[in-house]
Amino acid sequence: MRSMPRQSAIAHRFKPRAGLKLVFGSAFASITAGAWAQAASAPPNTELPTIVVVGTTPLLGVGTPLEKVPANVQTIKGNEIEAQHSATVTDYLQQNAVSVDVNDAQGNSSQTDINYRGFTASPLLGTPQGLSVFLDGVRINEPFGDVVNWDLIPEAAINTMQLIPGSNPTFGLNTLGGAIAITTKNGRTNPGGNIDISGGSWGKKTAQIEQGGVIGTNLDYYFTANIANDNGWAAQNSSRLRQAFAKLRYTDADTTISLSMGGADNTLNGSQTIPRSFLDNYKQAYTFPDTNENQVGYITLSGEHYFSPNVELSGNLYYRHYRNRNVSSNVNDNYGEADEDGTIDLTEATNDQSVIVTDSYGASLQLTLLNKLFGMDNQLILGGAGDFANSHFTQSSQPAEFTDSRATIGLGPFVPTTNAKTRNENWGIYFENTLSFTEQWSMTLAGRYNWAKATIGDESGVQPLLDGRHTFSRFNPAIGFNWNPTPWFTAYATYNEGMRSPTAIELACADPNAPCSLPNDFIADPELKPVISKTFEIGARGHIGRSTTWSAALYSTTLTDDIQFVSSEGATSTLGYFQNVGKTRRQGFELAGRTRWGPLGFAASYSYVNATYRSTWRENSASNSSADANGNITVHSGDRIPGIPANTVKLRVDYNPLSRWNIGTNLTYRSNIFARGDENNQDVNRSIAGYFLIDLDTTYNVTKQLQVYATVKNLLNKRYANFAILGENFFNGPNHTFNGADTTNEQFLGIGAPRGVWVGLRYAWN
Repeated sequence: MRSMPRQSAIAHRFKPRAGLKLVFGSAFASITAGAWAQAASAPPNTELPTIVVVGTTPLLGVGTPLEKVPANVQTIKGNEIEAQHSATVTDYLQQNAVSVDVNDAQGNSSQTDINYRGFTASPLLGTPQGLSVFLDGVRINEPFGDVVNWDLIPEAAINTMQLIPGSNPTFGLNTLGGAIAITTKNGRTNPGGNIDISGGSWGKKTAQIEQGGVIGTNLDYYFTANIANDNGWAAQNSSRLRQAFAKLRYTDADTTISLSMGGADNTLNGSQTIPRSFLDNYKQAYTFPDTNENQVGYITLSGEHYFSPNVELSGNLYYRHYRNRNVSSNVNDNYGEADEDGTIDLTEATNDQSVIVTDSYGASLQLTLLNKLFGMDNQLILGGAGDFANSHFTQSSQPAEFTDSRATIGLGPFVPTTNAKTRNENWGIYFENTLSFTEQWSMTLAGRYNWAKATIGDESGVQPLLDGRHTFSRFNPAIGFNWNPTPWFTAYATYNEGMRSPTAIELACADPNAPCSLPNDFIADPELKPVISKTFEIGARGHIGRSTTWSAALYSTTLTDDIQFVSSEGATSTLGYFQNVGKTRRQGFELAGRTRWGPLGFAASYSYVNATYRSTWRENSASNSSADANGNITVHSGDRIPGIPANTVKLRVDYNPLSRWNIGTNLTYRSNIFARGDENNQDVNRSIAGYFLIDLDTTYNVTKQLQVYATVKNLLNKRYANFAILGENFFNGPNHTFNGADTTNEQFLGIGAPRGVWVGLRYAWN
């Protein structure tokens, strides 16, 4: 935390004008001439607002005043997540954040995909990632596959979470459609403690403790830990989570040094997607077990120092150890086929076991200068970062058979199939310069040069084609303009570019002549091109009166050399390879607003995303009813990208009948999506229907220390799916037992959770 004298000096440099405090989040869903008129006629004698700064670089540093940021940034405070008692970070984002949606591909609420403006941050290895995620300035996309494990983020420790849209180059690799920057709490701004326990549907029980405080004059500390056990709403999607986070800080008038560390040990079971013919009992699993064991430990040393009120240096050092063990049950892809000696393969199933161990480390340094340039206010940020990781991937397979309940029983030992090591080296240098021509006009120039190297080596001695070294480099620019004619209105326009280098798993599974199993088997590593994003955005935001804020944005992001997993000809949907498929585009607009009338608070948003392929290419999708005799389909320019809804509407209502009692509801509507495997949008099943959900929450403060609360998810107990993929159903026997001789092509659905109710108790102390 910066000292008040230092903050005041910086605030003076930015010359704040009269206006209200800026309020982030969802806002009013319309812009009218009346709104402009009210903004232009703002009362002249209102109190000066607090300067609201946002992080436009991985290290927050001084930050940039919102009125000078050419992007529709959303900022979510930790206490807002806490107030709704959201079970997961992704749950809160789905209900409240503009242009955010989720896909439940794995059947576990802690392993969902986050889609923001049509770009994904997913825990599923092999999913094309388009968002970068940072925790206290450290990128937490795991180096092996760029996956984001949302279950490893300590939700209680979140102080702020910012969604920065577009291809902001300063955030480095993987920032194709946006970045999510999370900062954690400290003991000086979060003193005191609490204990929180809750329980309810599906045997879910949670317990959490939080404590922060100040030691003497210069030291403060913060600590939180939680445990959660959940039997799961479906037959095979139980969870066990253990998380802890701690921070110790030193602060004086010029310097802040913090040491933070955290860890998690989670076991997450998934129910997978299920075919439509299984919907007579939507809680059953297709096959099982499917288990992810996620473990992480990390430590971060960060600091900032002010050499003068106008010169600040910040930086960090970090180390992160990550381990994932995955056990998955699968139908044998080769069932019923003849081996080389003519023997028919009648093995029903395989159990696959993989282990990923990654040690990552790195450092960042950033210098911020506030000065005058030709007599105009100017902020210059110069930064550099180096990130390195060593990963070890092993996989083994075991023949198995199915029980009547579709559980797999091993028929022999696990046989190693892959043993590989990878090393990632990423270097980046960046700058951002914000020049204020006048009180009303400012320009931002930014850019980053990225250099990335991926080295893959075979450790088994039998897969020499894995060995390879790949380097990628590019300079990505950005330019933006802001116009602030009054303290109540801001308009902006921006253009920026980003890059994603192919991951090790994509490079090691890129040979069409040697298809691999999604997402794990490594075969060979032909060269892939990096994905390049180019984003245009225009928008506006402002205030109406004292209680209402609004925002609007129109954007278009085009990807060149986008990477797609393409199924192989003559193979099942699980065998294929990664390839560059040309151009894709996500374009749309978003409207949002927030207001309050007495005891009633409203927040609403509407987002439209038109996500389409812009090139023509061919893939194998044998389960698609429109496929030719070889199982191939042709994807044309203009076809919609699967899994991304065009329309999303969100409404949050809060009502305070008493000062100590709040009743809240979230209403969410999402339109239809296409299934993966239906990239040409021609499958006979067509799209998956949209849905409308109502969630409730209430909090009552019995005393200043004691609080009781309750939440209800999916109040109307809607049956719905938020994800789908085309596949081959092998279970057409009695009671859905294995029948490899009579398979059907179907849509497999990721089913949303039914109605659930939980109650909790929180006791706080000073």
